Parts: sequence; C-alpha cells; structure tokens
Amino acid sequence: MTSIHQHPVSEDERQGPPSPARRRLTWTRALWITLAAFGIWLLLDAPTLQHNAKVSPVGTRRTVSLDVLGPIAAVSRGLGLSHVVSIGDGIIGRSGNQPGNGSAVLTEGPHHGSPTPTTAPKQSPTATSTTVPAYQSPTAAAPLRVLVVGDSLGIDLGDSLVNDLANTGVVTATLDGKESTGLTRPDYYNWPAELQADLPKYDPQVVVIMVGANDPQDFPGPPDIPYGTPAWNAAYSERVQSFMTLASSTGAKVVWVGMPPMQSPGLSAAMANLDSIYQADAAKNPAVTYLSSLTILGTPQGQFTPFITANGQEVNIREPDGTHISPGGGEVLSQAVMGTLRSQLHINLPA
Repeated sequence: MTSIHQHPVSEDERQGPPSPARRRLTWTRALWITLAAFGIWLLLDAPTLQHNAKVSPVGTRRTVSLDVLGPIAAVSRGLGLSHVVSIGDGIIGRSGNQPGNGSAVLTEGPHHGSPTPTTAPKQSPTATSTTVPAYQSPTAAAPLRVLVVGDSLGIDLGDSLVNDLANTGVVTATLDGKESTGLTRPDYYNWPAELQADLPKYDPQVVVIMVGANDPQDFPGPPDIPYGTPAWNAAYSERVQSFMTLASSTGAKVVWVGMPPMQSPGLSAAMANLDSIYQADAAKNPAVTYLSSLTILGTPQGQFTPFITANGQEVNIREPDGTHISPGGGEVLSQAVMGTLRSQLHINLPA
C-alpha cells in the first residue's frame, strides 16, 4: 500500500479565498458611507460654504458656487441645521468673526512720503460765504490730503486716482483697499473699524469711497435678513449712512462712487439697487457727493460695454470677467473723480 503524506492544512486554506461578493459588498458599503457622510457634512456646512463663496472675488467661479450652494443652504437653514454647526463651533471654541484673507492694498501716491497725522483744520461755524476753505486751494507746501477706500473695484479706481492726484503736486493721496469686502459682512472684514483707524492716521480732507460689489448677500442672523427684501434694503441703508457719517466725522468731504454696470444681468441689477441706496443716502448728508459711474463706465444708457470712445480713441474699460475695471477704465473713472473734486467741491487742482 502506498503511503500518502498529507501536509497540514492551514486555517486560511480551509476557509478558501475571500468571496468576491464579500469584497464587492464591503467596497460598496464604504462608498455609500462616504457619500452619506459627505452629504450630511454638505447639508450642515452649506451656509458657511455659501458665505465663503459670497465673499470671494466676483466672477464666474463665485456665480457657479452660489448657484449650486444656494438651494442646499436654504434647506439647511429651513431645517435649523446651521444652528447645530454654530453650537459645535462654540463648543470647540472656533469663531467665524475673523477678517478674511483677501489681498490688501495700502499705497500712497508717488512723490510724497507717508502722511504725518495732524489735526484737520476745522471751519469756523461763523465763517462767511466769502471765506474759501483751505482745502480748496492746496499747494505743494500745504497739500490736500485724500484717502481712497474700497473693495477690489475701489482698488481698480484707486490705483489710477492716487497716482493722478499725486502727479498734480498739491495732493497727498493714500489708497486703503481690500479685495472681497463690503459693508454686509463686518465679521469677515470690518470696514467701519478700518476707517476709524485710518482717519486719525491720515487725517484726510477728502475721502473717496467705492465699495459694494460683494454686498448683495444675506445679512447673517439671527435672524437672517435675505438679500432682495425691503428689510435688507433698510438695514443696508443704515450701514451706508453710518459709514458716510463716520467718513465725514472729522470734517472731511466725501465722494461716494457708485458701482458700474456689469456684464451679468443679475449682478448688474443688484448693483443698480445698491446705487439707488447710495444716491439716496448721499442726498441726506451735506458732506457727501455721489458720483454715478453708470455712463462713465457704460453706454450712454448706462448699459455694460467693455469699450468706450474717449478723446476720439477706443478704450478698453473692463476686465474679461465682465466685472472688474481695467487700467484704462480706472484712468477714465479717476479723471471723472478729479472732475468732481473741481466742479462739486471747488478744489483748485492743476490740470
């Protein structure tokens, strides 16, 4: 009889190879768990993601993000899930009231050093109508002090304006700009606090303001104030009036530059709504002059156009994104602001 020797069979060999069905089930289950977790996270954090999109630079990416996140954020708020996130943030000590990380610009015009803080000349309440305020006749020895503040479009203007004003030889001009900012979300960037710090530092006699491109968004609650409602317009108007009052609180004159028409019909309509608020609020404050940019950076009818004819030449005034102002457009708007300083504030600026 032939002896057959058998090798010991291991436990793994007795059990055989893993079942393909088991592997498929485990992989499928993991995928569904991952997708479910992502869906829950997206639903919980949608309002925050929507906020981050709203304060991002205006453009195609921002528009698409808002279109996708808008309905999800609405469901999250409707179910009260945003409060769960707020409670969780409070437990771990995380606060959303931090300034954003957008690029900041703080520049002064060429040919001039840093402005030395001084006490702004106060006009006597008994001055007669024949008395010419000192700021209306600036000289190289006593230059006009101008502060320009705003968001990315304010920077587009300010880059040209600060240089043009400084080149007159009788103006000290400073630009304080911050991209992706506005008056709607002081928790992201607090413009009133920034301006409050700028006033004693630069002691401006004229403050030029251009802000608003990022402002058409809900006021966060509780309770939320949805953009596009009468309550939102009233709340925003209060902030605009407060900002105007602050800008003129040290005796400075204020030039508020309105938003230009946009290539996107929806964004352009939102800018028109903001412009109507700026114009109405400026009319209530004698220190504020409103300058509309609709026909300066648009067609004679106030519609969007990437090119205009100036001095017989075609000028590209808008960036390809249909929102921001090109260097050529910044120069056109800068000259309009300087014209306002001459005609409305009666400041004698060299041509």
